Amino acid sequence: MIGTFVNAASIVVGSFVGTLFKIGIPDRIKSTVMQAISLSVLIIGFDSALKYKNLLLVIISLTIGGIVGELLEIEKKLNQFGDFLERKLSRNGENKISDGFVTASLIYCIGAMAIVGALKDGLQGDHSILFAKSMLDGISSIIFASTLGIGVMISSISVLLYQGSITLCASLLKDLLTTNVIADMSAIGGVLIIGISLNMLNLTKIKIGNLLPSIFIPIVYEIILKAF
Repeated sequence: MIGTFVNAASIVVGSFVGTLFKIGIPDRIKSTVMQAISLSVLIIGFDSALKYKNLLLVIISLTIGGIVGELLEIEKKLNQFGDFLERKLSRNGENKISDGFVTASLIYCIGAMAIVGALKDGLQGDHSILFAKSMLDGISSIIFASTLGIGVMISSISVLLYQGSITLCASLLKDLLTTNVIADMSAIGGVLIIGISLNMLNLTKIKIGNLLPSIFIPIVYEIILKAF
């Protein structure tokens, strides 16, 4: 768990620095920087989305995950959580905390480095991948927090829970999280990140929260394959 703790801490520190940078920046500059970040997030999404191993599984996962998410009303619950935090923490009418929280959580949790790094941490006590990820996340959190606000800092909780769970359950998950499964999970995450980018650019309003279960469908598929 050391690697995950370091990763979460790097996001907290980077976000703190980013929120300090946000103070005193004119709105027109914030708007332009926000658009630049949105386009950068779009590139990140495409980079992951195009590395799929089973395109049909990605499509089916997004469909099933969307149905599950709608039934559970995940988006609504995330927004309620974000609104609660906003009432407690927001002082100057900044962007919704839930926006920064969901955006940063997806970017930091979805990807091969998060999964493989957490597995190595749990199975071999090798923290090197997560330490490298910590440096990347720490630097990017400065940029994200400077426009998205304190919600980015709160995403460290998502990283702690997600990567920590993989690390603690590494011995059980190692046979399920094959190279193909990790690639398809990352691809699905990439699609969701593309959706986030489009939302950030105000081009549409995709319920990203309700699509989150999609990420875990490849694991269910792998379990079914091994069972039969």
